[in-house]
Amino acid sequence: MSSQTPSLEIPFAAAHESVEPAGQRPRARRKEARPSELTAAALELFVERGFAATRLDDIAARAGVSKGTLYLYFDSKEALFKAVIEEGIVPALAAAEQRISSYEGSSAELLRELLLGWWQQIGSTRLGGVPKLIISESRNFPDVAQYYHDHVIHRGRSLLRFALSRGVAGGEFRPLDIESCIDVIIAPLLMLIVWRYSLCICGNDINPDRYLDTHFDILIRGLATDPAGASGK
Repeated sequence: MSSQTPSLEIPFAAAHESVEPAGQRPRARRKEARPSELTAAALELFVERGFAATRLDDIAARAGVSKGTLYLYFDSKEALFKAVIEEGIVPALAAAEQRISSYEGSSAELLRELLLGWWQQIGSTRLGGVPKLIISESRNFPDVAQYYHDHVIHRGRSLLRFALSRGVAGGEFRPLDIESCIDVIIAPLLMLIVWRYSLCICGNDINPDRYLDTHFDILIRGLATDPAGASGK
């Protein structure tokens, strides 16, 4: 099974992939471009240093603007974090919601698209560092964690719930506790993120393609009414 199957085509701003050092950025730029530059810089620093250790001064410097300019758009780190989510992750969820509303393929393939789409559009990009940040700092910043839960986790679970319920209703998946299935589906994805942003420095790196193919194969065979004939293709 190849993980190169076309998935949800959800574009993200190129600014999320890299942010040039402040010294290499031109000081003169269009005013309307600054908010996205600030969210890109914030994302980079949140992932590199964590939420607590990132200062607004650092974000302004990374974006190549003054702190006063930053305050024209965002009044706090929390506001910047919310903007990162709204600009980077929420559009992916909205596109996936639109996709499933008219999906005509098998529920197994729908589930595959959702999982691989998440990895390709979020997990494998800088945005993939956000779940790890939430895991490590949610107790110290409960308001930030609650925002992430309400705007990302809740909607992501709804997508998986739809695919699983659709498969059960159509006889493709055997009846199981849907909410527990969602937890089991998500856990390996979170482990892949944690490994990528922490444990990989210890060696024995994980190949994401093989990892996701294995996870999907085990998942679909476990869900199928006929495990012997189960296939995600």
